[in-house]
Amino acid sequence: MTGPAERGGLRTSQVAERAGVNIQTLRYYERRGLLAEPARSNGGHRLYPPDTVALLTVIKAAQRLGFTLDEVADLLDAGRRGHPTPDLRQRALDKITEIDARIADLTAIRTSLTDVVDARCDSITDCTCADCPLPFLTVTTVAPDGERP
Repeated sequence: MTGPAERGGLRTSQVAERAGVNIQTLRYYERRGLLAEPARSNGGHRLYPPDTVALLTVIKAAQRLGFTLDEVADLLDAGRRGHPTPDLRQRALDKITEIDARIADLTAIRTSLTDVVDARCDSITDCTCADCPLPFLTVTTVAPDGERP
């Protein structure tokens, strides 16, 4: 059984709590057009339809999968047109490619950092380790009066 709030809509705080987002996020999504502008009560309070909570859950799930808000907006627009498109599948494939590239970059960074740790590097500008894996630069210090030491 639904209460009076559900029949007339959910207030901002109710939607935010049920969806696990803060009120600023809810308003931001509204400004971005991810959520339709809600009806207003006689007292001027926003009244969201109950399915807003489910929509917010979908938006947050898509973000966790790596989609940007712009991409989520495009996917929502495609879904709202009422006819299925291969858009989600292709976007998911593109996202996988993007993630694979980021994983490769992070793996290379991790390997380089491991080399630095293993070589016991002690300075990025004047390393004294025997076989430094980093190209280092000797930085000349300038005294406050402009004179070089």
